[in-house]
Amino acid sequence: MISLLEALTIAPMRTSQFLAVGRSNWLTSHMDDLMNGLRDRYKAGLVWCLRGPKLVVGIALVVFFVSMYSVKFLKKEFIPSQDQNRFLITITNPLGVSIDYTDKISKEQLEPWLLQQPEMNQYYAAVGGFQGGQVNTENIFVTMFPKDTRPRVGADHHHETQLEFMARAREQFSKIKGIDRVSMLDFSQTGFSAQRGYPIQFYVQGPDWDALGGYAGQMMDKMKASGLMTDVDTDYHPGMPEIQVHPDRAKANAQGVTSLSVGNTVNAMMGGLKWGKYTGRGKRYDVRVRLAEADRTTPKDLSRIWVRNNYGEVKRLTDVVDYETKPALFAVTRYNRQRSISIFANPAKGTSQEEALNKVHQIAKEVLPSGYNILESGNSQLFRETSTSLLFTFILGIFVAYMVLATQFNSFIHPVSVLLALPFSLTGAFFALLAMHQSLNLYSGIGLILLAGIVKKNSILLVDFTNERRKQGLSVREALLDACPVRLRPILMTSAATIAGAVPEALARGAGSELIVPMAVTVIGGVLFSTILTLFVVPCFYELMSPLENHGHDAELKEALKLLGELPAEQSGNGRPEHLPAERQHRPGLATAEE
Repeated sequence: MISLLEALTIAPMRTSQFLAVGRSNWLTSHMDDLMNGLRDRYKAGLVWCLRGPKLVVGIALVVFFVSMYSVKFLKKEFIPSQDQNRFLITITNPLGVSIDYTDKISKEQLEPWLLQQPEMNQYYAAVGGFQGGQVNTENIFVTMFPKDTRPRVGADHHHETQLEFMARAREQFSKIKGIDRVSMLDFSQTGFSAQRGYPIQFYVQGPDWDALGGYAGQMMDKMKASGLMTDVDTDYHPGMPEIQVHPDRAKANAQGVTSLSVGNTVNAMMGGLKWGKYTGRGKRYDVRVRLAEADRTTPKDLSRIWVRNNYGEVKRLTDVVDYETKPALFAVTRYNRQRSISIFANPAKGTSQEEALNKVHQIAKEVLPSGYNILESGNSQLFRETSTSLLFTFILGIFVAYMVLATQFNSFIHPVSVLLALPFSLTGAFFALLAMHQSLNLYSGIGLILLAGIVKKNSILLVDFTNERRKQGLSVREALLDACPVRLRPILMTSAATIAGAVPEALARGAGSELIVPMAVTVIGGVLFSTILTLFVVPCFYELMSPLENHGHDAELKEALKLLGELPAEQSGNGRPEHLPAERQHRPGLATAEE
């Protein structure tokens, strides 16, 4: 809106002072010669196309539908991975190991390898998980040196990327004995989700917890075997050793011991009780009392615990209870108030997010019976929702643009000719993304929406000026051959300026370039391709649609113009004035002339 205001006010005044028409130097002279030559060649090509407009439009439509098929070969993802010089490694050891074991594995095998890598700047290792109690888990935050300072690798001697280093670390750590799972998290994928941030993330839901764990395990095995996903992990950790104590009510009643007394005793001895407060260094701390670690490690330690009965006597705990060691869950999770197991993964190298998610749904159909289902979450859910929202936005934009153009042209036909440039912009965008090995993601989708507003200006220039020529009495073909070559220069100028403005972004290689390159490539490809096709297809389509125009009021308008002196009385033939000149629209006596 600001640029429109500038164009209508400041630009004319600036032009009146600085515009110089003529050949002032060799550059403008050669540019004029070039544009004149292009205009002549364009007019000759337009004459040839208008001899068979149906063939031209048909070929253009075939090209468009071929480009729609090419979308199948485009990688589709929510957001592209960025090289941010940092990522997270999650190491999971078998359940039941101690925190000392996890720490030993880290210090002796994981951290020494990281320290030897020239790409690594620094790291921070957190043993035991973030929530406490996850003694078999370790998280390592790795920070790499900037990309242009890393060693060169590969046949083309490029600087090693973050994804390549992550792949090497994954392969190295997976070989270490004693490690159950290795998972890598790219932080550039976590910005739009409040959950873990993996591109592949979903819940397996169902009524029976034991069966649910089995189905989740089968799905994970098939995901790994597919080769389309890596770092397959879950928050479902069965097999945690647990001692379950069950009061023997017959024995307990015989010795006067209540179940409440048994529960309180086990809780105090094993879990601990808050027994007071301690103040130190300006803070107050809870004081918890329980058995020393050496006295609460094995099931045999239960035989050394005594419980008091109703008569004040103490009885051995093992005389009134039964106990057994069983595998148990580390944590029970729910989502939407249903029992759920979360599974997350990264797409394998060369695999798109959409391809991996489609494989997940295919595996779910094979594995899950009736009553069990999967529910996408995190970035997977955002990917689906964003794709739908962008498509809806694009369609709504076309609909609104059609209404505005129909109002401006006072026609239902001409807006269709103008909007014909949109399909060809999609064609150019998809071909450009394929050629530059870019994905169809959130940012390239925004580029497609931008194209919907950019490429229409070429068609508007052609259609509007053709209408003006027809008002002067020219036939449809004569108006096209006269108006289109005149409008060639401004069309090429605006298109070249738009493309030039997007070239620096398309060639960007710095931080965050992975986000702006797809958008710039989309704009360049769409504008370039639609400009070329629009110059020939829109005139052909305009001529084909002209018989559908409504000329019911042409005779009345001609008569009105004659009475007002705007059209000579002898004017006849092909003239079809559709609008009164602007300077006549508010002139007194217009209604009388029309009558």
